[in-house]
Amino acid sequence: MKETIPVDKAVGMVLPHDITEIVKDKFKGRAFKKGHIIREEDIEHLKRLGKEHIYVLQLGPEEIHENEAAQILASSLAGPGAMLSAEPVEGKIAIHASRDGILKVNEEALYQFNLLGEVMCSTLQTNTPVTRGETIAATRLIPLLSQRSIVQQAAAIASQNSPIVEVKELRKARAGLIITGNEVFSGRIEDKFEKVLREKLTAIGSKVVSVTFAPDDIQKIATAITDAIASGADLIITSGGMSVDPDDVTRMGIAEAGATDCFYGTPVLPGAMFLSGHIGNIPVLGLPACGMFHNITVFDLILPRILAGESIGREEFARMGHGGLCRNCKRCQYPVCNFGK
Repeated sequence: MKETIPVDKAVGMVLPHDITEIVKDKFKGRAFKKGHIIREEDIEHLKRLGKEHIYVLQLGPEEIHENEAAQILASSLAGPGAMLSAEPVEGKIAIHASRDGILKVNEEALYQFNLLGEVMCSTLQTNTPVTRGETIAATRLIPLLSQRSIVQQAAAIASQNSPIVEVKELRKARAGLIITGNEVFSGRIEDKFEKVLREKLTAIGSKVVSVTFAPDDIQKIATAITDAIASGADLIITSGGMSVDPDDVTRMGIAEAGATDCFYGTPVLPGAMFLSGHIGNIPVLGLPACGMFHNITVFDLILPRILAGESIGREEFARMGHGGLCRNCKRCQYPVCNFGK
């Protein structure tokens, strides 16, 4: 139950909720914290914030305050790799990544949670690469008070579909690079792929254990892949030779090496001629030449998911068409953009 009294008569009262202050282009945050005892000198400040009345709260047994609700909601939403902020601020609790990795969101369960109306949770988009400490979601009760049953219903949705929000850790791969193409193998042009791939792998905690240059020859590409695996590689990445030209035989070399479950072609630009497959339990990724020209391609979208233990096939590729068009911004800000989302 909520009653109000004029702010002029509120000296000595305890604030029942945080009060927010917004100064355009300068500040948005908590001006007064829940539990603050109102002083005479606070009255003018409260009035400047538009507060002419203060709530007097008397919670019934079936009611719940926004701060308690936020704790219950956040605890039910956060799965492995996620941690809660220390306390509710302005009735909201943030959920942070407790480790580097890739964010996974149960989108349908999140939709059902938010359908209840009086509770909310907003997240970053699923499959977003995140770092430890980064905010990945936030939740709150929308009114100051609500029925406890609503919060319990929301928490039940989250628990039954657990986890709604989690961060999957990426395994540290030992990558074997197979750089294909007669022009590179013969030395007519300088290879640019190795440096790009080394940097990308190092950035996510993996390393390159072998680099082999192979001509446009099916058997020699297959042998290079087999040798890389024999030398300890648990991830194979080939570069080049993925287009429709008759000299581009990397796909056939991958097949000759024993790859199965190969899926070629994606609805993502750049990266339409990308390939994903396996040799035993070792992922094989075929990267087309766009990976040398563009800063971010489908490879950057797929690699973290592979290292998180996902299997990428035709269905997963097909779903990537929505959001799969890179804007080719002059200053790339990936992953803070729509690409792959």
